[in-house]
Amino acid sequence: MKLSTHQRTALAWGGVLALAALLLWLLSPVLAPFIAAAVLAYALAPAVQALVGRRLPRALAVLVVELLFGLSLLALLLLVLPILNQEIPALREQIPALAKAANDRLAPWLAQHGIQLQLDTASIKAFVLKYLDANLEDWLATALSSARIGGSFLLAFVGNAVLLPVVLFYLLHDWPNLLARAWALVPPSARERVGGFLAECDTMLGQYLRGQLLVMLALAAYYSLALWLASFDLALPIGVFTGLAVFIPYVGFGLGLLLALLAGLLQFASFYGIAAVAVVFGIGQLLESFVLTPRFVGERIGLSPLMVIFALLAFGHLLGFVGVLIALPLSSLAVVAVRRLHAAYLGSALFR
Repeated sequence: MKLSTHQRTALAWGGVLALAALLLWLLSPVLAPFIAAAVLAYALAPAVQALVGRRLPRALAVLVVELLFGLSLLALLLLVLPILNQEIPALREQIPALAKAANDRLAPWLAQHGIQLQLDTASIKAFVLKYLDANLEDWLATALSSARIGGSFLLAFVGNAVLLPVVLFYLLHDWPNLLARAWALVPPSARERVGGFLAECDTMLGQYLRGQLLVMLALAAYYSLALWLASFDLALPIGVFTGLAVFIPYVGFGLGLLLALLAGLLQFASFYGIAAVAVVFGIGQLLESFVLTPRFVGERIGLSPLMVIFALLAFGHLLGFVGVLIALPLSSLAVVAVRRLHAAYLGSALFR
């Protein structure tokens, strides 16, 4: 069967995309900082262009935008470090007391139902003293010393942390040239179709980023207000951190949950803190998964709640942490491609 020109072109592009996906999967550990830098460059390029439009030299505009972005990340980190530094020593004192209270109250109730359970409070106290008998500075010193005795993961993390801003600077500085070179690779006969496709993808990604920002702000407000109503002293920093960190699916929520549990245990020294955190974060997760993300992100990029969950799990399985970060942006591009393929299919000779 002889293929038409359009069919051969479609097969060629399909082969290119399949090869690119294979290379992305094989090189995902190496490409992680480059992919992250490319995503950040796309998101930050409009801000750089706005400063350039105000007659600021491009290199200086890139430095300003990258510095402001770095300061935003630092501010987010500073919400967490003081909490850990102040509360971990107190946690060391509270855990043995909580274990003893659990034995005194929970064990008799379980015994009435035929369940014999006793916590080894001595072992718990020994464990706590071993692993929590240090402040944040001691933990950092231990981490740095472990890097000298085979801490390859830590070294790789530090290397990526140094490489990321460098790659981001060069991408932002050369962004117009990179776009022009990529556009020059497109055959003139296909530029109209490719231009329309890219414009639709750009609109879709813009809607995704704006939707994700709305989700983050809404969750930051919810967690701050809910923890404040539950009488948490650290409601604002924990709520703001959790809301902003949900940009990283699962990881951000997990870190916020851990910080809230620490705060609840230390402040209330009872099971009220655990119960309050369970209720607040349980409702927050339901709100995020079934209301905010599907409405502000999923609907904007044409994905149902089920497809949003599937995309996160599938890309996370294939590409690990990087896959989780790029799952929804790539899914939005896939939606545009499928729409166009579907339109082309319906307009083909089969339906004439």
